[in-house]
Amino acid sequence: MNSKRLSSLSSDPAVQTAGMSDSGGGDRSLSGVLQLSHGRYGLQVTPIHVLLVEDDDQIADSIRAGLELEGFTVQRTRMAEEGLGLLRSNPVDVLLLDIMLPGKSGLHLLLEMRANRVDTPVLILTARDTVGDRVLGLESGADDYLVKPFAFGELLARIRALVRRIRPSQTDALRCGDLEIDVDAHTVTRAGGTLTLTRLEFEVLKYLCARQGHIVTREMLARDIWQDRNYSALDNIIDVHMVRLRRKVDDVSTSKLLHTVRGVGFILREQVS
Repeated sequence: MNSKRLSSLSSDPAVQTAGMSDSGGGDRSLSGVLQLSHGRYGLQVTPIHVLLVEDDDQIADSIRAGLELEGFTVQRTRMAEEGLGLLRSNPVDVLLLDIMLPGKSGLHLLLEMRANRVDTPVLILTARDTVGDRVLGLESGADDYLVKPFAFGELLARIRALVRRIRPSQTDALRCGDLEIDVDAHTVTRAGGTLTLTRLEFEVLKYLCARQGHIVTREMLARDIWQDRNYSALDNIIDVHMVRLRRKVDDVSTSKLLHTVRGVGFILREQVS
């Protein structure tokens, strides 16, 4: 796990660990919380896409690093005007919105969104903590309100609660053609037979299947599976694992699912006849 990213998280005063403790009653560091959460639940079956509108670089970097460790995809901008443009061109699951921004305020963005019938769930992140501030934010169209400084675990819980409102219940299986991944049971079948995969191969295949039809770059695999942003150092390692995974997935069927996109990455998809 990248120590620099964890350092930026745990040192940020706006993202604190207060209130998070383990079953034994002892306090856990933020790095410990992230490791436990990521290890227990793994990557999101369907990735959660978040837009973060926050002008404070330190806070934004801390939030982004923590969410990406949880398997989220995060896009960030500093300006309200840019945020509205991004929402129109690239719909997301949740908007994390600061109120005090350069130029237009977060409330202006929120009002414009709702006036333009953009119904993306909005979680306000702000230092303004009076009852009047909360009422104003919620009446302007926000779905939830979180006051800085906040516990990272609470931020995660609130984002997931918002996503549950707009997404149908997810099954515990991922499918692509005759390939089926049972996420809970950690089993993979293809053409009626069970595939024997290592833990890492299972995580890679699950990651690809959740994004089927879309290119997964080596950088994404290095960041989200190997937990290392220096993907160029892992280039050969990733390629070796992909060769082994392709043999296990595709050698049992006449239909190929796992394809290499030369110079870019990989994609899992059914062949179109």
